Amino acid sequence: MEFTAIDYSIFALLLVLSSAIGLFYALSGDRQRTVQEFLLANRDMGCLPVALSLLASFQSAVAILGVPAEIFRFGTEYWFLGCSYFLGLLIPAHIFIPVFYRLRITSTYEYLELRFNKTVRVLGTVTFIFQMVIYMGVVLYAPALALNAVTGFDLWSAVLTMGLVCTLYTTLGGLKAVIWTDVFQTLVMLAGQVAVIVVGAWRVGGMARVWRVAEQQGKIAGIDLDPNPLERHTFWSLSVGGVFMMLSLYGVNQAQVQRYLCARSERQAKLSCYAVFPCQQIVLCLSCLTGLVMFVYNLEHPLAPSQRPASPDQDLPGLPGLFVACLFSGALSTISSAFNSLATVTMEDLVRPHFPGLSESRATLLSKLLALGYGLLCLGMAYVSSMLGPVLQAAISIFGMVGGPLLGLFCLGMFFPCANPTGAVVGLLAGLAMAFWIGIGSFLQSTAGAKGVPPANSTALPTVGNLSTVLATTLLPPTTPAPAPSPTGLQRFYSLSYMWYSAHNSTTVILVGVLVSLLTGPTPAAALDPRTISPVLPWLLCCLPPKIRHWLCCGGSDPAQAPGHAGTAEKSHGVPNGLSPPGPEQGDEGQGYVRSAGPPIYAVQETSF
Repeated sequence: MEFTAIDYSIFALLLVLSSAIGLFYALSGDRQRTVQEFLLANRDMGCLPVALSLLASFQSAVAILGVPAEIFRFGTEYWFLGCSYFLGLLIPAHIFIPVFYRLRITSTYEYLELRFNKTVRVLGTVTFIFQMVIYMGVVLYAPALALNAVTGFDLWSAVLTMGLVCTLYTTLGGLKAVIWTDVFQTLVMLAGQVAVIVVGAWRVGGMARVWRVAEQQGKIAGIDLDPNPLERHTFWSLSVGGVFMMLSLYGVNQAQVQRYLCARSERQAKLSCYAVFPCQQIVLCLSCLTGLVMFVYNLEHPLAPSQRPASPDQDLPGLPGLFVACLFSGALSTISSAFNSLATVTMEDLVRPHFPGLSESRATLLSKLLALGYGLLCLGMAYVSSMLGPVLQAAISIFGMVGGPLLGLFCLGMFFPCANPTGAVVGLLAGLAMAFWIGIGSFLQSTAGAKGVPPANSTALPTVGNLSTVLATTLLPPTTPAPAPSPTGLQRFYSLSYMWYSAHNSTTVILVGVLVSLLTGPTPAAALDPRTISPVLPWLLCCLPPKIRHWLCCGGSDPAQAPGHAGTAEKSHGVPNGLSPPGPEQGDEGQGYVRSAGPPIYAVQETSF
């Protein structure tokens, strides 16, 4: 496939407009002169741009490539993941957002200090930084690799161009530029996917024929109700395990929570969660239909590995360029979110606590330098990803392996008042150890079972001009020629479906954290800041026996009346986040929001059950 001038123009237009948005917000408004404007867009964003930004951050280039490839190889079973989206967004809207938003925090991990102590906060921050640094290199490298395989476009030219453009608008324009470029890039992603589906279906006889042929070939999956957690995809693993995966992304991930916090009110933050739900369903449907169209088109136009004819896509100039723009939009949106969120947690969790007297101008400049530094680090991680070969798939899995334990840590703090700092640290370490044990063991087992087969995600891709074949071999492990024998012993443990990773690892953190906390002494009620406990906890505990309720709630006393609990201002040198004291909240009327000077949001009382 050779790019025409039109294709290059479309691709260049994406980069130019993305950079222009960053320059616009760098030169308008207050010109990113305060930390709050640079990191939180002045907390003045509406629900629609926030929702589209949430969607774009989730819809990375890995997803744009991987979901169609999944459908191409294994059929439409993955489509049932959409069943998890409802609870996966409803729970953050009503459990996590109220706690984070009302505390007026900037970094998600500031919550961990308010709930536990500084050690837990730093441990959570370092874990998140490790997760994102590894992942953003993969996100940058994967689409460039696919583009190089399909078009022959220079690999490192694509990596450098995308990395530098993203670093430019993120560093200059701050979170507001990131959000509005996400909105623009979301529209490009949708346009690219729709174009591929429409043109591909038209060339094979229409969408009805695509569905009919896919059904004849066994690609249309029914509902698999097998409860076996070792099965890769079943209805339960996708709809239930998927909820925990969604919570690790939309509930506690800094890149997503930062968007909730930039909304102009708590109501707008919740509405953004609701608005993401139909958007995600649309994107999932488009990705699955793309996979089916790819499969049928590949049946109609098979290519031998040695063939590289001119692609029929050239009949419609601009289509390859639009799809590549779609692919790179997914990468840009995810990477820019990573840069901004990494700069935020580094500034708020690692720098500002040690330099409480840092002036606003210096803090803003340092935040921009941190975003620039992480941008350059991303380029280095892309180079490291190119050297990993078969380990590249393991690097992608790290994102999922770390998300589960972090979810468990926040749930431990919000739902278990008895949890103490020791339990939080031991629980998180146990969850991470369990995550890497299962994840790495599963990877090594699958690698050993596929000897002699080109490793997934290696740079040795087939030299074909067929986009379908490349996508199907870029991000998925090769299928084995014969069914593998039933796993035994530790092999069964390593065969756990990856869709259950978040659920398993977060549960490990909670169980270990609660057990250690009870053994070492629960958090005294006087030391518990009631605002760090989820407001829905009384309803969740009302069905438990009184004795268990008594243990979990630190003896059942009322923290609201217990003297000496540290508020947000006390733990943040007098002012939350080191920012200016917030003015009256906009749009929170009737939501029960009470500031730290008044009574707390939550009180654990026996009479409330």
